[in-house]
Amino acid sequence: MREILTLGRYFKKVFGQRVRKIPVSLQGFTCPNIDGRVARGGCIYCCNESFSPSLIKINPLATRIKMHTDLKENPILDMQVKQLKEQFIWHSDFHKEKFEIQKYMIYLQSYSNTYAPFATLKTLFDEALALPNVVGMSIGTRIDCVSEDILDLLEGYVRAGKEIWLEYGIQSVFPKTLELINRGHGIDGAQDLFAKTRKRGIKVCAHLIYGLPQESEEMMLESLRAVVGWGVDGLKLHPLYVVRNTALAKMFKNGEYTPISLESYANLIVRSLQEIPQDVVMHRMSSGAHDEMLLAPKWCFDKNIQMRYIRERLREVGLEY
Repeated sequence: MREILTLGRYFKKVFGQRVRKIPVSLQGFTCPNIDGRVARGGCIYCCNESFSPSLIKINPLATRIKMHTDLKENPILDMQVKQLKEQFIWHSDFHKEKFEIQKYMIYLQSYSNTYAPFATLKTLFDEALALPNVVGMSIGTRIDCVSEDILDLLEGYVRAGKEIWLEYGIQSVFPKTLELINRGHGIDGAQDLFAKTRKRGIKVCAHLIYGLPQESEEMMLESLRAVVGWGVDGLKLHPLYVVRNTALAKMFKNGEYTPISLESYANLIVRSLQEIPQDVVMHRMSSGAHDEMLLAPKWCFDKNIQMRYIRERLREVGLEY
């Protein structure tokens, strides 16, 4: 039985102990396909508030101020720093008390976390990496939101001994799919950006979604093969699920979208993990929504059910997740 290099196993190998990723969601952040820079409305499946409970507690000032690269002043920066510290303290205290975790990675999760004025990013990144027992940072973003200045900044943290990951939301390498889901960018330049990022010692994690509208299983695997061929350090694979108040929910209700089945998704995961290099870190291979926001598929409601089934399927081919 061959063990897949999960993120937990990777952290133990690098740091000699368990490391917990602390998810942080800061008000004021957005994406260029939400605010009109490249599109409006965001991706058809996106409802960040349902994925990040901390965003539900809205500060009235944050609803008026939205981050973008040309913002001259950021009047909510102090509030963002406060949110960062509060979320870190809550999560780290919980995991220290319950699981005796001693080391942490900050995970800037919701929206595009490099889509903000450089000064804001530097302040938030500096504050995050200065928190106690933080060994590094993982940043969720898009390929159209990373500049040379940001790469320079992150390379400086790497040189200072921090573990830095950029998690690029690729989702699919097919231009028609990206247009359909209102991604607001194509795929041109992604391979070069991956190479530039890794050359600086920053690790690349590519996000892919299986089950996007009008994609076959072979198309999904083609996306996987493409990003692996570009050179990645890690992968995140997600099933597409439908939550309320999204454009995808309308498509689903109108019979224009059929969600992927658990059987099909598990088949894709088995084939994917058989193909990827053994040194690529699997950050995640499932996801879901655990409240009334989820419309479909219902198997995404219970992560334990999907993980048990996927693990059984993997063991059938000699893989242990």
